[in-house]
Amino acid sequence: MRIAAGLVFAGSLAASLLASGAAWSQAQRTAAAPTPAAAPAPVAAQAAAPQAQPPRAPCMNPEALGVGRTVEIDTTGGPGFGFEHFKDLDFLKDHEVVLTFDDGPWPENTPGVLKALADQCTTGIFFIIGKHATYYPEILKQVYNAGHTVGTHTWSHAALTNKKLTDDQRKEEIELGISAVKWALGGNSPAPFFRFPALQHPPEMVTYLGTRNIGIFSCDLDSFDFKAKNAQAVLDVTFKKLDKLGKGIILMHDFHKHTAEALPEMLRRLKAGGYKVVAMRAKAPVQSLPQYDEQLAKVAKLPTVSQRPVSSVVTTVSE
Repeated sequence: MRIAAGLVFAGSLAASLLASGAAWSQAQRTAAAPTPAAAPAPVAAQAAAPQAQPPRAPCMNPEALGVGRTVEIDTTGGPGFGFEHFKDLDFLKDHEVVLTFDDGPWPENTPGVLKALADQCTTGIFFIIGKHATYYPEILKQVYNAGHTVGTHTWSHAALTNKKLTDDQRKEEIELGISAVKWALGGNSPAPFFRFPALQHPPEMVTYLGTRNIGIFSCDLDSFDFKAKNAQAVLDVTFKKLDKLGKGIILMHDFHKHTAEALPEMLRRLKAGGYKVVAMRAKAPVQSLPQYDEQLAKVAKLPTVSQRPVSSVVTTVSE
């Protein structure tokens, strides 16, 4: 996400990250961090029971945009995608697009995006902020259960080019984000797909992601939806660029209201223009690191539920 200057995200990773001053949108600045209504089980209880991701539901709309093709990505060595930063992997054909959404999950807006995608029987990649995943795990599960690809976007959207951060703190942002998404998905690991905040790629962290076999996503065209005043502005910017390029990885944000409002019309126009959506799937999920799984519970103060047996919790005293 290319973030408007001067807006400060108030979330705290740890005392060491408070000084980073990560920029953020006005909506995030004013939003509270609510406790999920129904908390998932603790991290330790989830680790033993990952499940396969559900497939996309059968399409009941014969006029839908649908999915043109599905590609499997081997992320060994950390390949990069998106011509804004990476030029080597030109795998899209003419009039093919990949739909990507950053900064979720978020109430109303993410569900709105999910509905638009479902109505057109199509799919996208969601790059999740770890902290948001701990706020709204049930919304993230909706993304996952609908068959969309889930990647990560750091823990708190800190700018990893910030020179005040050490390399260890940068790695912590990456790894805690992965651990948080895994936690929110009930122990199911996300794809090894990562997008840097603001598309700022510090070379040391690009190298680090390569050692972790995590693919890095830039974009081919940015919708600039975070700057848009309304849904029409999102459409105008996106199609002006798409008409010029003829294909590409499109960067959007399910965090933003105007994106959710614009998406139904965007998908209709893609269909009318002869565009095909490409689904990107990972050959294997990313493996979180145990030390960050453990650290997550301390940093995020995750909600937990009792694992005691019913007999030790509920006692009949009269009938």
